[in-house]
Amino acid sequence: MQPMYYYQQRLMDAPLFPEGRIRCPLPRFLLLSALPALLVLWGLVAAFLVFARGLGTTALDDYFGFGVWITFDLAVIALGAGAFFTGFLRYILNIDPLKNIINLAVILGFICYTGAMLVLLLDIGQPLRVWFGFWHANVHSMLTEVIFCITCYCVVLMIEYLPLMLEQKQLNRIPLLRNMAHNLHLVMPLFAGLGAFLSTFHQGSLGGMYGVLFGRPYDFREGFFIWPWTFFLYVLSAVASGPVFTVLITTIMEKFAGKRLVSWEIKTLMGRIAGTMLLVYLVFKCLDTAVWILDLAPRAGLTFDQFFYGWIYGKWLLFFEIVLGAALPCAILLRQKWRETPVLFYAAAILDCAGITINRYVQTVQNLAFPVLPFDQWQTYAPNWVEWAPVFMVIGYGALLLAFSYRYLPVFPQERELNP
Repeated sequence: MQPMYYYQQRLMDAPLFPEGRIRCPLPRFLLLSALPALLVLWGLVAAFLVFARGLGTTALDDYFGFGVWITFDLAVIALGAGAFFTGFLRYILNIDPLKNIINLAVILGFICYTGAMLVLLLDIGQPLRVWFGFWHANVHSMLTEVIFCITCYCVVLMIEYLPLMLEQKQLNRIPLLRNMAHNLHLVMPLFAGLGAFLSTFHQGSLGGMYGVLFGRPYDFREGFFIWPWTFFLYVLSAVASGPVFTVLITTIMEKFAGKRLVSWEIKTLMGRIAGTMLLVYLVFKCLDTAVWILDLAPRAGLTFDQFFYGWIYGKWLLFFEIVLGAALPCAILLRQKWRETPVLFYAAAILDCAGITINRYVQTVQNLAFPVLPFDQWQTYAPNWVEWAPVFMVIGYGALLLAFSYRYLPVFPQERELNP
């Protein structure tokens, strides 16, 4: 058995980068990291104001208890669904080619979920009472299930991220850490299944929360047994957008690195999977919209036109969400000739992610702006910089974590063979 100083010396002599990979010089890397770091700093300033002076520093009020923070949270949680869905496909359904992109999917999921929790820490107004949701759980609220599942899934993502960190070239020279990483890989199917279970239920319960708001006819839906329809729509929309969001981030990283990181075949496979799930979502979304217009709204004494107001809450949002954000990308991703055309493929991926984001916006902001009492009027909401700063803080935090992970960890198994 070698003495400890032997391994310490080997760590000092070993390069930081993954085996066979070339990275940019450190000064250039730090320069590129400056802008994300500034975004994080800007967000921390806003967070300090919220913690010091309360939510009165934001544009939230009695009408809009939910705003850009919750819209952003719901959007990034949906887009981060590529982690649990790709993990499920790779480890449970054993789709082997996805091994070349699963590492990035896990990192993105970790970024999206931890970033969402950071913003929620601000949104609750009293972060010192964050533990109340666990100790004084409201068993009649869907948000209680969300709190438990999202926290547990964050732990699962940390465990899934851990073997990748232990495979860092220096750390992997230590036998204990190398064996730990190997053993974690062996049990990863268990965590993939657990992550799929936890994420499915918290994604669904986020949608189910809106579906049970009987005083909000824009979102209220009847149920399938104990679940409102929005429960399943949120799950389907998440798995329909998560895979292509992972592909988009991969492509952005390729542009910065100047290298191919994942083969085109893997990207189109992810696109085909997303297109299939998008078709399932689109069918149920159209049925849901038809029932809402023809049955639920008339029973509430409302017409279709009353749910829209001006440009900011106009009908164009519904058109974009269903036609441009679902039907069009679904057609492109499922038709091989179109899917194999890079411009159309990336346009479909962007439209898919945009459609899901608009869905979260209208169910959060437009839902609250709708007048539900006879003396009410349509309300408008414009977030101020204190609300925007934490959003960009999460984006900056995600960019930094992706940059450091790519620089020092073996994130992309295909990188070496694609860049001989």
